[in-house]
Amino acid sequence: MRKLITCLLAAMGLSSACGQQNFENVDVNGFAQLMEKPDVVLLDVRTQKEFDEGHLQGALLIDQAQDDFVQKVKAAVPAGKKVAVYCRSGRRSANAAAKLAEQGYEVTNLKGGILAWKEAGMTVEADKYETDVFKTKSGKTVKFHALVHASIRLQYDGKEVMIDPVTKLGDKTIDYATMPKADYIFVTHEHGDHFDKEAIKQLSSDNTQLVTNKRCAEMLGYGKVMANGDALTLDDISIEAVPAYNTTEGRQQFHPKGRDNGFIITIDGFRIYVAGDTEDIPEMANIKDIDVAFLPCNQPYTMTTDQLVKAAKIVKPKVLFPYHYGKTDVTGVPAQLKDDGIDVRIRHYE
Repeated sequence: MRKLITCLLAAMGLSSACGQQNFENVDVNGFAQLMEKPDVVLLDVRTQKEFDEGHLQGALLIDQAQDDFVQKVKAAVPAGKKVAVYCRSGRRSANAAAKLAEQGYEVTNLKGGILAWKEAGMTVEADKYETDVFKTKSGKTVKFHALVHASIRLQYDGKEVMIDPVTKLGDKTIDYATMPKADYIFVTHEHGDHFDKEAIKQLSSDNTQLVTNKRCAEMLGYGKVMANGDALTLDDISIEAVPAYNTTEGRQQFHPKGRDNGFIITIDGFRIYVAGDTEDIPEMANIKDIDVAFLPCNQPYTMTTDQLVKAAKIVKPKVLFPYHYGKTDVTGVPAQLKDDGIDVRIRHYE
């Protein structure tokens, strides 16, 4: 009977062969000790919703139900690293552990999952970044995470998009090692609060597609270059590069006309305008049908609050996120746009 059960587990992907399990199961104490070792990668194989509600500190999320689960792990976890894997109760993670062990990883599974972890009095952490969720025309989920300053994480239909990722700004840091590798990275321009080689390195796999302007591509030595006015289709999204520059006397040197990009990203008819570093330029009159807009407000480098309000009235997004605002007080913006039908959401970038 025991052999029959083992063979059934093997058929389900939980054992590599009849009578032989190809990964280790440990209890909460053993798992906690394993997590302290520097050569171990902690992997959460649940859904994004479960992860956001609470996860183990430092865990990387890759949903084991995705068809490309193994490929995503290979892209994110270097060969030779040990993997500590968990899920809600231990069943999904056991399945994932078996798959990864077959690929040559040394894998340990948490018995009882995060439920056992909590029951033992161990701590979990929730997603610390403020998030907003939207639906595309066909019902796909688009989720935005406010990371830091101008850094935005966008998720949709299992895809990861990073916009202007940076690892550190002042005393604020972002640990991209806890996030999945990016499918796409968009960089608007070369300034250090938008362009960070280390962040790009941490987020990149062999399949990551980077889109930026000419100057950043030159500094990196690679990347798909877009200039103002260019359009591009990447798999199931489309991108338009739009102008972003200063117009006020004495500010033009910060962001000269023609060098930097803003991006319009369209996903299943859902249109997102990430303005980059810009003032309320005339070209905004050509930007139409925007569902979500990210407009900067940071004197003297981008817009004043009055310029931000003016730009919002020109673009007319359904939802406006002021971003890049630093110490600029943007709390009065919602009241100034209350009669324009624009939902203004102020998020606190960590």
